[in-house]
Amino acid sequence: MNLQDTLLPPHAEMVRAMLERDTAYEGVFFTAVKTTGIFCRPSCTARKPKPENVEFFAHADECLSAGYRACLRCKPLDAAAIAPDWVQRLLKSVDADPERRWTDVQLLAEGIEPLKLRRWFKQHFGMTFHAWLRTRRLGMALGGIRQGDSIDSAAFDSGYESLSGFRDAFQKSFHITPGRAAHSEPLLFTRLTTPLGPMIAMAERRGLVLLEFLDRPALTREVEALQNRYGYAVAPGHNAHLQQIEDELAHYFAGKLTEFKVPLHLPGSEFSRQVWAELAKIPYGQTSTYGTIAARLGKPGASRAVGLANGHNRLSIVLPCHRVIGADGSLTGYGGGQPRKAFLLRLEKAAVQITHQLAF
Repeated sequence: MNLQDTLLPPHAEMVRAMLERDTAYEGVFFTAVKTTGIFCRPSCTARKPKPENVEFFAHADECLSAGYRACLRCKPLDAAAIAPDWVQRLLKSVDADPERRWTDVQLLAEGIEPLKLRRWFKQHFGMTFHAWLRTRRLGMALGGIRQGDSIDSAAFDSGYESLSGFRDAFQKSFHITPGRAAHSEPLLFTRLTTPLGPMIAMAERRGLVLLEFLDRPALTREVEALQNRYGYAVAPGHNAHLQQIEDELAHYFAGKLTEFKVPLHLPGSEFSRQVWAELAKIPYGQTSTYGTIAARLGKPGASRAVGLANGHNRLSIVLPCHRVIGADGSLTGYGGGQPRKAFLLRLEKAAVQITHQLAF
């Protein structure tokens, strides 16, 4: 098996989830059937295979790399495969009443198993449901403070009876005091579903700042740098830039978008921004090398520095560092993992070939 054991449930639990078509495991793993050569989402409604004929993968691209084809019924490569219905209903309830305190008893009354909810949120948001709720309320308090609300009002509206408790929670979440929040730049984030697994997108008023796979090892370090070095207050939320990148990603994975239009904001050193600008110039469906980029910058001996700046790119796919390969044609490193890099290059190559065929 090719599993991420620290993230995925045990084998027996995956077999059970597959047989019962458990939607709680959407995006957590994929089932690949050896006898048919097809891979599916756990909730696929097709007739279930014998467990001994199935192997499990953490990502869709790993199924493709192993030679499996996507199921035409459940469409595991469909970027529109969003949160399961029971999660969507809960999120709508939270939007309708953001001040409600959800206990395990209340969740069970809504037909939601707290352990499944915890697992789903950890997998897709990197935190538990209750931690997400607290951060969301604090994000609303942040917005209120920036609009002129007093700290006392923000604390009360967030459900905190103790002002000191609110200050402690606020500073722990945003790495700034409530008093400084009025002068900080909110960085809103949301989780996005893609065929290659969940991603996190972050944007401020000037544009998209971060787009990364949730399992990228450097993600925590990148977010901490945005908070500590650039003064961002990170909170769950949504804005026009996040909506735009969600729409554009869906079209990209469908092979219908070759150039992203979402506005970008790129905090970083002058050299890093120069490298990132060169990344943006690599044509869709083509590749370049560190040496080529260094030469274009007038620094032919700076291949290593270019590689470091490439690795510090916070905008996966949009700034296409996946199109940078080794001088010998090897895929080299990629923060999202080489299978994903190979998938993205295959996707773009196939889309270009289809376009050429249609043109003739």
